[in-house]
Amino acid sequence: MNRVTKRTWLMGLFLLVLLGGMAFFLVEYALFAETWVTTVGSPHVYNNANLGTGTVVDRSGQVLLDISEQRTYASDADTRKSTLHWLGDRKGYISASAVSNYAGKMVGFDLIDGVYQESGDGGEASLTLSAEVQNVALNAMAGRKGTIGVYNYKTGEILCALTTPTYDPDNVPDIASDTTGAYEGVYLNRFIQSTYIPGSIFKTVTTAAALECVPDILDKTFYCDGAYEYGTERVTCETAHGTRDLKGALASSCNCSFAQIAELVGKENMLKYVEQFQVTEPLSFDGITTAEGNYDISYTAPVSFAWSCIGQHTDQINPARFMTFMGAVAGGGEGAEPYLVSQVRCGEDVTYEAKTVKTGRIMPQETAETLQSYMRANVQNVYGDWNFPGLNVCAKSGTSQLGGDQTSNAMFAGFVADEEYPLAFIVVVENGGYGSSTCVPILSKVLAACKDVLDNQ
Repeated sequence: MNRVTKRTWLMGLFLLVLLGGMAFFLVEYALFAETWVTTVGSPHVYNNANLGTGTVVDRSGQVLLDISEQRTYASDADTRKSTLHWLGDRKGYISASAVSNYAGKMVGFDLIDGVYQESGDGGEASLTLSAEVQNVALNAMAGRKGTIGVYNYKTGEILCALTTPTYDPDNVPDIASDTTGAYEGVYLNRFIQSTYIPGSIFKTVTTAAALECVPDILDKTFYCDGAYEYGTERVTCETAHGTRDLKGALASSCNCSFAQIAELVGKENMLKYVEQFQVTEPLSFDGITTAEGNYDISYTAPVSFAWSCIGQHTDQINPARFMTFMGAVAGGGEGAEPYLVSQVRCGEDVTYEAKTVKTGRIMPQETAETLQSYMRANVQNVYGDWNFPGLNVCAKSGTSQLGGDQTSNAMFAGFVADEEYPLAFIVVVENGGYGSSTCVPILSKVLAACKDVLDNQ
């Protein structure tokens, strides 16, 4: 009898473990089955780690990529080049992780049928990008390396996110044998994966910090005779700017004035506001995470701290993140997080629909509005309103010194202060020289194209 009882208990325990294991599996299956089935490498979903099924279109419905039979890109070479870093290439050298993030939504998946495609051709992903704007940006860059980003700071839609250099996936050059440097870094998506010394566009961060923590900053003036000395070291300007207030210091991009402003703000406050404004934080959207920036003033001497507030020293920013910071300034201290994929359809079903996500308030509205007015004055008095007809552009240029005999990077960041055209932007031209003279002609064409797109949508 005892033996029978013992066996009964053992059978019961075995059955309990079996049922527990089955229950655990069913819960795991319900929660993670789609992830398992659509993981990178699945032949149903991917091709060389990139999207392997379906169709990708731009914001107007223009087909950018069709994988219903084979990997077919857009019909014109410029569009193939300008969108390559978001669609990926045939061999997987360029990873299109933002689009691939929704691969499972495109092939269709449910817990009963698994992966299914009602049409057999996969679904359709609609991007916020405009092929028209991408092509204008590509031609405006004229073969130079860098990136251009433009997004709607109210909705989060990215209209333009160009990376150069690029190439035509239907006419792939011999990159491995190239000795000209024309394709250096071609596999990198500079908009999301790169960081750059910001140069004077970072003065917008320092200006906002000063507005926040220096009580009488609007009453103060700063004198520049071309150099501001720290013992044997100094901060220099290319010209003597004379006396400037905060607004004038930003307009003339006076390094010596900003060295003095840095002293008023102090290290502790700069660290506080760089963190609060999120300018060096990685940014996540559509399943991708951007490169992390840098603002490190540990153990820095006063002259190095001054240069850090000017956007030099060891400062690094990611273009997508800084564009988003500009969007928050434009939005009165709160903007929208960017996104690239607006909708995914599989058959008749909408399997994904993007929603606007706010950044959260990063600065008081009063501070943002003051900075807006300063940046608007920059365009009116320095960069030229005539470059942006029909648009109230607010901006700051930057010339990022790289050291040695390297030509500086040209930077330009800002936004459009119009209800009809709520656009924030960043332009980076590597080794482009002066920020305004290099970037303004490029941005002028890109914003005009964005305006046309918004007028006709």
